[in-house]
Amino acid sequence: MKHVTFRKMLAVLLGGALLTRLAAADDGPLAWPPVTAQTKPWAYNWWMASAVDKQNLTRELERYQKAGLGGIHIIPIYGAKGFEKQYINYLSPDWMNRMGWAVAEARRLGMDADMTTGSGWCFGGPWITDANANAVPVVMTREIAAGQRFRQRFDPQGTQALVAYGKGGKGVDLTGKLAPDGTLDYLSPADATLYAISQKPSGQKVKRPGPGGEGWMLNLLEPAAMDAFLSPFTAAFDAYKGPRPRAQYHDSYEYKSEWSPSLFAQFEKRRGYSLKDELPALFGTNADDHAARVRCDYRRTVSDIMVEESLPKWTAWSRERGFLTRNEAHGSPGNWLDLYAAADIPETEMFHSDRSKLISKFASSAAHVAGKKLVSAETGTWLAEHFTETLADAKWLFDDLFLSGVNHIFYHGCCYSPDEAPWPGWLFYASLEMNPRNPIWHDAPALNAYATRCQSVLQSGQPDGDILLYWPLEDFWMKPGAKLLPQLTVHAREWFEDQPIGKAAARLWERGYAFDYVSDRQLAAAVVESGSVRVPGGRYRAVVVPRCDFIPLETFRALAELARSGATVIFCDALPADISGAGALDAKRELFRKARISVENRANLRVGPLDATLDSAGLPREALTDSGLSFIRRTFDGGWHYFIANRTQKEFDGTVEPSRAGKSAVLMDPLTGEAGVTDCLARKSGLTGIRLRLAPGGSVIVRLFREAIPSAPAWTDWRASGNPVPLAGKWRLRFVAGGPELPDARELTAPASWTTLDDPRANAFGGTAVYETTFDGFPAGGGIYQLDLGRVCQSARVRLNGKDFGTLITPPFRVIVSGLKPTGNTLSVEVTGTAANRIRDLDRRGVKWRVFHDINLVNIDYKPFDASNWPIADCGLLGPVSLTPVTAAGR
Repeated sequence: MKHVTFRKMLAVLLGGALLTRLAAADDGPLAWPPVTAQTKPWAYNWWMASAVDKQNLTRELERYQKAGLGGIHIIPIYGAKGFEKQYINYLSPDWMNRMGWAVAEARRLGMDADMTTGSGWCFGGPWITDANANAVPVVMTREIAAGQRFRQRFDPQGTQALVAYGKGGKGVDLTGKLAPDGTLDYLSPADATLYAISQKPSGQKVKRPGPGGEGWMLNLLEPAAMDAFLSPFTAAFDAYKGPRPRAQYHDSYEYKSEWSPSLFAQFEKRRGYSLKDELPALFGTNADDHAARVRCDYRRTVSDIMVEESLPKWTAWSRERGFLTRNEAHGSPGNWLDLYAAADIPETEMFHSDRSKLISKFASSAAHVAGKKLVSAETGTWLAEHFTETLADAKWLFDDLFLSGVNHIFYHGCCYSPDEAPWPGWLFYASLEMNPRNPIWHDAPALNAYATRCQSVLQSGQPDGDILLYWPLEDFWMKPGAKLLPQLTVHAREWFEDQPIGKAAARLWERGYAFDYVSDRQLAAAVVESGSVRVPGGRYRAVVVPRCDFIPLETFRALAELARSGATVIFCDALPADISGAGALDAKRELFRKARISVENRANLRVGPLDATLDSAGLPREALTDSGLSFIRRTFDGGWHYFIANRTQKEFDGTVEPSRAGKSAVLMDPLTGEAGVTDCLARKSGLTGIRLRLAPGGSVIVRLFREAIPSAPAWTDWRASGNPVPLAGKWRLRFVAGGPELPDARELTAPASWTTLDDPRANAFGGTAVYETTFDGFPAGGGIYQLDLGRVCQSARVRLNGKDFGTLITPPFRVIVSGLKPTGNTLSVEVTGTAANRIRDLDRRGVKWRVFHDINLVNIDYKPFDASNWPIADCGLLGPVSLTPVTAAGR
C-alpha cells in the first residue's frame, strides 16, 4: 500500500492554509518523509490532582491534534483549589480508567500517549519505606585510647559497620561483636578510631506529587528498592484491561542518594576488596592518592548498581508489559551515557539559560552508539517568564536541540484544564504554557509543522558521525573534591566544561567534526571492521581520548586492542599516566605497562595536540562551521541529510562544501515545506559546493545524493531586483480573538502596536488582531515581490488579494508574494501577540487566578509571581511594511 505522504497527512490535519508552500511533488527527491504521530512534537500533559473527566479530556486532545501535536505525556501533580471533590488517587481503578480513556482518545485522533511511572518526580511514593528511601550515610567516629574499655549501645538493625582503625590504618571489624541489644563492649589494645556506619533517609521526597503519589523518593543505589517501588504498578496494570500508554518515563535525577543497605556487599563483589577496610579513606579528610582511588571505586560502584541492576529492573518491567521507556539520566552521579542507553528513548533537556548543545549530546550520543532511533527532549522548561514566550523563542530552542541530536520534541508543556476553569485555566509553574488558552496557540500549528518536517528527516536514516569521543569519567572521579558523590547536572557544568572532555568537545564542535561521546562500557563492546570502529549504532572512523591522567585498565586495554586491529586512536597530548581505582593496584599497573608497550610506534595510534592529530589522521570535517553555521548529519539510502542552522546575528550568503561528496542536492525549507533541486558546484577540493542563504536564526535541510537524480523542480533563490517600496497609507485594525474583551476597531495612519491606541482595553488585550490596507501603484502582470512586515509582535498570517501566503513565526518577517494588481490591492496581516498584557491586567485588578496547591505559580526566579508592575508589552504589526521586487537568481 502506498504510504500517506507528508503533504497529504498535513492536508488532513492542518487544512490547506499551511500547505500552500509545500513542494508540489508527493514522491521522489523533493518529498518529505512520511508523517507519523512520532514525527510530530508531543507535550507533557500535567493532570492537576488527576481531576480529569472524559468530556474535557476529549476536548483537550482534539485541540492538541488540530494544532499538530503527535502525543501527550501524562503526569499527575498537585491540584487546583476549589476542585478538591474531583481529585482522583493515583493508580486507583478510577485513575487507570481515565488514563485508558486518554490513551484511547489519543489513538482515535492519530496521536499517542506516554506516562510517568509515578506522580510528580522522581520515582517514589507512599509505599516507599525508610529502608527503601533515598539515603545518606551516617558516620560516627570515636577516639579510643590504648587499654580503654569502650562501651556504647548501637542500633543492632541499622548499624551496617563498626570498625576500629589503628595508627597504621588497619581495621578491626567489630560489627559481629554487637550484643543482641546492640551494645558494643570493646577493650582496645592500642590507640584507635572507631567508625560506626548507618544510614538515614536523605529527606528528599517526591516533588510536586498528586494525590496517592506522595512519599519518599526511592533509593536507586538499592536494587531491592526498585522492586518495592514497582509493586503497586504491577498490581494496577495486572488488574487493568484497557489500552496502555506507549512508554513509561523516568524524570531527571533529583534524588539524594549516597548510601544503601547493600552497598558494602555490592562494593566488595564489584571491586574485589572490602570497603569496611577503607572507611577513613572514604569518609576522612585525607586527599592523598589512596583516598582518591577508594572514592573513585565507590563512585564507580554507585554507577554500576544503577546501570546494571536498579534501572534495568524498571526497563525490564516496562518491556514485559509492552511499554517503551524514556529516561532522563542527567543529574545522576553515574555514567550518563550508560544510563541514557539503558532506555529505549534517551531524553535530555535545556532549562532556561542552561542550554548547552554539548551537554544535550550525551543523550543523543548514547542513542547513536547504542543504535536507538529516537532521542527526546524536555523542551521549553522556563524558556522565558510566563506568558512572554514567543513561537520564535521556541523555534530557536528547537534548533539547538536538533543540532544536538534530538529528534523527538516534548513541549514542557501543556497542562490539562477543564473548560469550566476561568482563563488562563490550570497551569504548571515551570511550563512553556503551550496550551489552547495561551494566545500563541493560535499560530502554534506553523511551529508544529516546522518541527514535524525537521523530525521526519531527523528520525529517518542513520546518524553519521566520524569520531567517538571518550568520556574519561574515572579521571574526574579520581580528582579531589569536597563531595562524596558529585552529581553531574545540566546547571552546574564544571564537571564537563572545566575538564579536558569539555574542551575537546568544544573544539570538535567548533571545527565541524561529527562526533558522539562514548563510555568505558560502550568502548569495551566496540570492534574493528575494515579500519572503522563498529558499535551497535554504526561505524566511526576514529576514537579520540581527551587528556586524562587516569583511566580504567580495561578501557585502556580495549583502546589498545582497537589500535592493534587497525582503528585510528588519538590520545590528546599524552597517554594516560596511570590506572584509576585501588583494587589489585600493583598487578593492574603491570598489565597497564604491558598494554602501553603493545601499541608503541603504531602509526594508527596518534598522540599529540588535538588539531594536529586530527589533521594528520585525515579525518573529515564540515568547514561550514568556519562561517558560523552549525549542522547535524544523517545518512539515508543514496546519500545524506544535513540540518544546517545559522546561529549568528548576521545573514549567511555563500557557498558551503559538505564533507560528503555528492552529485545532486535538494534544498528543503522546513518552515515553509518548499523543496527544490539546487546546483552542485564542482570544487578544486573534489567536494561539492552548494549555495546557501540563511537569515540569522534560519535553518535549512540539504538532501545530498551520491549520484545524479532525475530532473525535478529547481530551488528558487529570490534576489532583490529593485528598491523596497514602502506601503504608505491608512490601515484598518480590528480585533478578532482573545480577551478579556475585544477593543473597538480603529483606523491607523501607519502600522503600530495596539497598545499605543490610548485604549485601556487594548492595553489589557491578549490575542489576535487584523491589520489591513489597500494600495495601488504596481505594474500590470504583478511580478514577484518580497513582502517585509518589519517588526511583528509576535506572529503573523499573511493574505494578499485573498490569497494565503502562510504564517510567519520568526524574524525576519518576510515572505515572497505574487498576484499584485495596478490598483485595488488588499493586504491583510493577522497578528497574534502574547498574553503578557492580559496577565498584567489580571494582577493589577487583583483577580485571583493563581489558585493551585503546593508551589502554586512562581516566577522564573522561583519567587511569588506578580505581573502587576510589568511594562506594557508591544503587540501587533509595528512595521515598516514594504514590497521589494525580486527575480530568481541565475534566470
